[in-house]
Amino acid sequence: MYSPADDPVFNRTTLLLGRDVMERLGSVRVILFGVGGVGSWCAEGLVRSGISHLTLVDSDCVSTSNINRQLMATMHTVGKVKVEALRDRLLEINPNAEITAIQRAYNAETADSFEMESYDYILDAIDSLKEKSDLILRGTRTQAVFFSSMGAACKVDPQGVKVAEFWNVRGCPLAAAIRKKFKQNHTWPGHKYRCVYGEEVLPNRGTAQAADASNSEWDGRKVQINGTTAHITALFGMTLAGLVVEDVYDKVLSPTPDTPAKI
Repeated sequence: MYSPADDPVFNRTTLLLGRDVMERLGSVRVILFGVGGVGSWCAEGLVRSGISHLTLVDSDCVSTSNINRQLMATMHTVGKVKVEALRDRLLEINPNAEITAIQRAYNAETADSFEMESYDYILDAIDSLKEKSDLILRGTRTQAVFFSSMGAACKVDPQGVKVAEFWNVRGCPLAAAIRKKFKQNHTWPGHKYRCVYGEEVLPNRGTAQAADASNSEWDGRKVQINGTTAHITALFGMTLAGLVVEDVYDKVLSPTPDTPAKI
């Protein structure tokens, strides 16, 4: 059976984390919803850290407007299915990894098809309010550890990327909108969970260009399209991946029955 602890690719990671942590990273099952500016970098961070069972979920194809911030987006991949282009990239890093690419939008109607109960970690990098809220409610009611990314747009300060429990997130319009939606509907997450977020919200100083063609099922549901930068979306994504690595590390070094994710 493949283990990243025996793979020379991960020698430096094993040196730091230890064989027991690497073996656990190689055995956990992770599902990532959304592989855009945040999710694509998260996937890269996970695979480069030894995660060997990763499912990618997104309905979109690569467009030219993705190239400024999405890992797998290049002039050569425009028009390709995002999850497939990203899977190809990740398998170049670790050909032994099991990367499942699902080109499907997440929503209330498709939620059950993803069999979230079968995963150890559920990661949310969706940027549409309705679908994100639904994923949070369903994901936190499973036994999986749940982590989420809030809005990464309208930011340039790399020192402003933070992590906090969802109800303690401040300064993020997306988090505020989700909390408002939960309160209005009297629906609540199944448990507390940590988020990557930032308080900086800059105005868009440019003029939006016409959208390029896409078969996206999600883009049309966005309330607003905002400007983004590569370094911020990458930081959000890598931080989201880091939460998984940290959680595995903590649980291996300090095992207790039913240890919850750190809040």
